[in-house]
Amino acid sequence: MLISSCKNKIKTDFKIGIISDCQYCNCEIKWNRYYKKSPQRLKEAIKELNKDSLQYTIHLGDFIDKDIKSLDSILPTWKTLKSESFHVLGNHDFEVEEHEKEQIIEKLNIKNRYYSFVRNNWRFIVLDGNDLSFYGAITPDKKKQTDSLFNSLKDLNLPYVKKWNGGLSNTQIDWLKSELEEAQQQKQLVGFYCHFPIYPIDQHNIWNRTQFLEVIKPYKNVKFFFNGHNHAGAYENINDIHYLTFKGMVDTENTSAFATAKFTKDTIFIEGYEREPSRKLVIQ
Repeated sequence: MLISSCKNKIKTDFKIGIISDCQYCNCEIKWNRYYKKSPQRLKEAIKELNKDSLQYTIHLGDFIDKDIKSLDSILPTWKTLKSESFHVLGNHDFEVEEHEKEQIIEKLNIKNRYYSFVRNNWRFIVLDGNDLSFYGAITPDKKKQTDSLFNSLKDLNLPYVKKWNGGLSNTQIDWLKSELEEAQQQKQLVGFYCHFPIYPIDQHNIWNRTQFLEVIKPYKNVKFFFNGHNHAGAYENINDIHYLTFKGMVDTENTSAFATAKFTKDTIFIEGYEREPSRKLVIQ
């Protein structure tokens, strides 16, 4: 599922745009989420991002809160981005009628629910944390796997075994292993995008986070894991991997949150806008 690669001269420095949890719907305010303001916030963020020369822009899930009409309303704004763009699937993206779930994936221009792409000697791996979930598992087999995984964890008193989270299927795990092997053979650095966090441990994590950590453990070329879902944001450095949760754009009455990330030879510089803090992530 590698969708493209770069065989030209490798550039050391490049910059990308990052947005998470735009979460638009024509809904009243709830939990400090100002849903109706998201279109304007997205428009303002894209205006700022378009001033830069970005390799790509990625949205880290929950582009909408619910209702397929929400997606039809906000997609035209997203399409004003000058850079190449990608989407990660979030739990709220599947808050639509059952027969509309495949349409959501298609409208977001996602060819495969999990995928990878290579830019400048980095392999960016986009995970689908809804692959096994009570809202995003579409096929009977995935629904069966969802029940099995959830039931195996629900009595372990883990804070993240919630029905609004999800997990990676065995098929996705096998694919992930092959991606990591390929990256190692090609001497590529690896960065992950997912909607659900791995760290810090709280009520937002992906269900089978321990399985994921075992898979990546042998690979010293894994450098970051960027996600959304927890709108408050979070950060931990574990074993020289940067686990960064980006703040939700939809939150608060008068502020937004988005960022750019500048990749250099040994550092990722996060330039945060408004509520998103700036950070210096050193690549060890």
